[in-house]
Amino acid sequence: MNIVVDKKRCPQNHPCPAVKVCPVNAMTQKGFAAPEIDAKACIACKKCIRFCPMGAIREG
Repeated sequence: MNIVVDKKRCPQNHPCPAVKVCPVNAMTQKGFAAPEIDAKACIACKKCIRFCPMGAIREG
């Protein structure tokens, strides 16, 4: 299972709050762009999914 970012749902105009909740630092964000998820580092805990207020992070 992979966690993905739906760029259509991500407003890409602010620091992503979900990046800070990742316990293994698998999420990164450059500027205000949609965050990227390192699939190899991700442990699929789903904290980012629950934390994203826009519903842009999901299982893919």
